[in-house]
Amino acid sequence: MAQPTWALGCGDDVWWSRLAQPNQHGWTDAEATQTFQELTPPTDAPDPKALAWYGLLVRPRPQAADQMGLRFVAGRPGSAVTMALLAWCSAQLAAHGFTALFLIWENASWHRSSAVRHWLRQHHQQVKRGAVGVRFVVCPLPSTSPWLNPIEPQWVHGKRAVSEADRLLSADALAARVYAYYGCEREAHLVMPKKVA
Repeated sequence: MAQPTWALGCGDDVWWSRLAQPNQHGWTDAEATQTFQELTPPTDAPDPKALAWYGLLVRPRPQAADQMGLRFVAGRPGSAVTMALLAWCSAQLAAHGFTALFLIWENASWHRSSAVRHWLRQHHQQVKRGAVGVRFVVCPLPSTSPWLNPIEPQWVHGKRAVSEADRLLSADALAARVYAYYGCEREAHLVMPKKVA
């Protein structure tokens, strides 16, 4: 609170399934017959069964509203994609006048890999020398404790809000709904770089 240029951020990666329906609850008559529909993609469907996202829930100041940033991952989360996400977060927060981000996130292997730790050290040195960006103070959560991360309930509510019980959404339609629900601008996909032989 004493540092107006510092922000608290809660980061996480999440899978959005096009097939599995989130847990939904509702009131029905006691005599009502429940019907369930299993969604199956066509055999020649080009879209993946699930989409991976990175999210950053930023709490800038006690009286300010939370802000959500989203990046879709083409493929799966990994160290290289995490570094690209951190670079994007640094540029976005620096553009809004922040100098540091206290980043709370899970203890996933790609968050604490040697490549990510090395990237963070180099990034901090560049920021100290005057490069544009924010410093990261990484606060990893204990293993198997996702309930400690405030972004987790955001995922649950979002999945319930964008799902449809009787229609299989395309990857583009699902992405559009997710961006609209969280009020985020559509960004380019984070892509795992190809290994050079």
